[in-house]
Amino acid sequence: MATIKDVAREAGVTTATVSYVLNGTGRVSEATRQKVLAAARKLKYRPSVIAQNLRAGESRIIGFAWHTDPGDEWIAVMQRFLYHLSVAVERAGYHVLTFIADADDPVQSYVSLFDSGWVDGFVLAPVQPGDPRVARLLELAIPFVAFGRTQVDLDVPRVGVDDALGIALSVAHLVERGHRRIGFVTWPEALPGADCAEGYRRALAAAGIELDARWSVAAQNTPEDGFRAAQQLLALPAEIRPTAIACASDMLAAGVMRYAAGAGIAVGRDVAVTGYGDLPAAALLTPPLTSVRAPLDMIAEWLVALLLDGLYGTAEYERHLLLEPSLVVRASSDPDRVDG
Repeated sequence: MATIKDVAREAGVTTATVSYVLNGTGRVSEATRQKVLAAARKLKYRPSVIAQNLRAGESRIIGFAWHTDPGDEWIAVMQRFLYHLSVAVERAGYHVLTFIADADDPVQSYVSLFDSGWVDGFVLAPVQPGDPRVARLLELAIPFVAFGRTQVDLDVPRVGVDDALGIALSVAHLVERGHRRIGFVTWPEALPGADCAEGYRRALAAAGIELDARWSVAAQNTPEDGFRAAQQLLALPAEIRPTAIACASDMLAAGVMRYAAGAGIAVGRDVAVTGYGDLPAAALLTPPLTSVRAPLDMIAEWLVALLLDGLYGTAEYERHLLLEPSLVVRASSDPDRVDG
C-alpha cells in the first residue's frame, strides 16, 4: 500500500506539501496541487482518516487567551481577529480553545493547558516587546506563534504588520490631496511608534517635504492624549501649522477630531485626519475616519500555517513574516467622499 512518503517522492515534493494538498490546507500553487493529485492517483494512495485526525498525542486544539480589559481598543480588533483565526484553524482540521489568562501570572494558564494535553500549541496576540509569555514559552519548549513585535534577539515564529508602510500610505494619501504641512501624532519609541515614525519620515522625504520637528508629537495611546496633541499642533503659527494630521492609532485620531470639533475646525475640510487600525468605530465617527487596516484574515492564515509548520517539523515557511496593510479612505481626509 502506498504511503504519503511514496506520493511525495513521486511528485517531487515534501510530505508536508502532500498533506496540505490532500487536506485542503496550507498555500500550494495549482501546478503543485495537480502534480500531487496525479501522483496520488497513479499510486492509488488513499489517506487514512484516523491517521489524519487522531494522531497519537494530539488534541487538535489551539489555545488563544484574552488578556485585555473590557473597553480596551484591542477588544474590537481581537474579536475580528479571533473570527478569522477560528476559520483558519478549522480549515486545518483543528479547533480554537479560548481562555482568560491570569493577570498576575499570565504564563501559568498556558503551561497548565499544555501540560494537561488540552492544547497542541498557542497563538499569542497581541504581542509587544518584553511580553513575558514569549521568553517563558520558549524556555519550556511549548509551541506557539506570535502576532506582533517580539524581542529582536529571540527567534520566534511571528507575523507582523508593516507599520512603517501603513503610516507611509497615510502620508502619501495626504500629499496626493495637496497637503504639504503634515502633522504626526505617534506612540512613544518603546511601542511600535519607532516603525510608525520611520514611515512618516520616509513618506515626507519621498514627497520632497522637509521635516519640521514641531509637526511631530509623541503621545500615549488614548483619546485624551490625542486631544492634547491636536491642541499643540493646531496652536502653531499659521505659516507652519499642519493642514493634515496622521495618527498612529484610531484612538489618537478620535482625540484629534474631538479637539478640532470643539475648536470649530472642520475635519476633512479645514484639517485632514487619518488613523491607524480601522476599528469598527472609525466608520461611525463624524466625519468617518480614514484609517490603515491590517489584513487580519491573512495574518490568521499565516499564523496557523507557521504553527502547524512547527508542530509537524516541516520547515516549509519563513519564520518571520511582515504583511502589508491597506488604507481605507473616508471623509476625514477626503471631504468629497460620500460613501463614508
